[in-house]
Amino acid sequence: MDYPLWFPPALVVWLPVLGSMVGGVLAAMVIFHLGERVVRRATRDAPVAASVAACIRAPAKWSLPALFVTLVLQGAPEDAVGLSGVHRLMALLLIACLTWLVSSAIRGTAQGVIKTNPTGAADNLEARRVQTQTRVLARTLQGMVVLIGLALMLMTFPAARQIGASLLASAGVMGIVAGFAARPVLGNLIAGLQIGLSQPIRLDDVVVIENEWGVIEEITGTYVVVRIWDQRRLIVPLHCWIEKPFQNWTRNSSDLIGTVFLWVDYRMPLAPLRAELQRICEASEHWDKRLAMIQVTEAGPHAMQLRCLVTSATAPAGWDLRCEVREGLLDFMQREYTDYLPRQRAAVTLEANESHEENEASPV
Repeated sequence: MDYPLWFPPALVVWLPVLGSMVGGVLAAMVIFHLGERVVRRATRDAPVAASVAACIRAPAKWSLPALFVTLVLQGAPEDAVGLSGVHRLMALLLIACLTWLVSSAIRGTAQGVIKTNPTGAADNLEARRVQTQTRVLARTLQGMVVLIGLALMLMTFPAARQIGASLLASAGVMGIVAGFAARPVLGNLIAGLQIGLSQPIRLDDVVVIENEWGVIEEITGTYVVVRIWDQRRLIVPLHCWIEKPFQNWTRNSSDLIGTVFLWVDYRMPLAPLRAELQRICEASEHWDKRLAMIQVTEAGPHAMQLRCLVTSATAPAGWDLRCEVREGLLDFMQREYTDYLPRQRAAVTLEANESHEENEASPV
């Protein structure tokens, strides 16, 4: 084919390649739309697969043309001007698209698993376990995929490989320095894997940490958000949940035993108090009808301590039930047994009174 004299000779070699690229991109778009319809029908009854398909739609739309263009470039003439630069550019684009695709597939899988395990039910222990494990592992895997993708992109540059080879001799010292510098990041990464696998905490768990009572609201790749009872948010790094002790009130089940302590006089009869406790619990919507009892736990010099044990299905219900029991018993004692509230006793001897009278009668 004859080209005009003004046409650059360097582009003559590229014209067939460009035509093949356009054909490859069109073929990729046709394959994408046909595959999208097939996948949509195939995943109609599979929530997890449908979630993955929805998340990878955008990266797949870019990855297929990049793959076809890369394959076309493999057959391009070696004397084409700028071929090495185009090869490197397409390699970077393809690696970025594939990294995006794999990361989106992981995210879609996590979203599908979370949707199939809702936490709206009353007994959501298993669902919270699955959601926590899925979220933590998905975020960890996404971070690893992104790091691998960036490393592969850097490997396409010869200068980066040369720098890596020149630093290999001092890799020992640099590794130690980098290890100390990255210790918090690596610690949180390892702690995230441990939390995801061993499940010491889960979403919506009721915990006590740093002397604060709250609910696990969010678990990220580096920290955990605890919603305190007064709507504050406590941010706790992941490694703290592995290295420091804490209380988990809903580790195996959400039902709890609540305690209410009262000080009363030694003459206070316990039978009326036990009957009143039973009445208060039966009238409360927060009692789960498992346990309601009173025990004398301490005998002090001036009064005795009573411990009331009551049970509830959840920690918030337990708190409200304890407050109702405390208020109800105090109100009952103030109405029916006012004289039996704790009081201070004093013994006055006759000798002390006579000595006091003689001192007052003596002249100054």
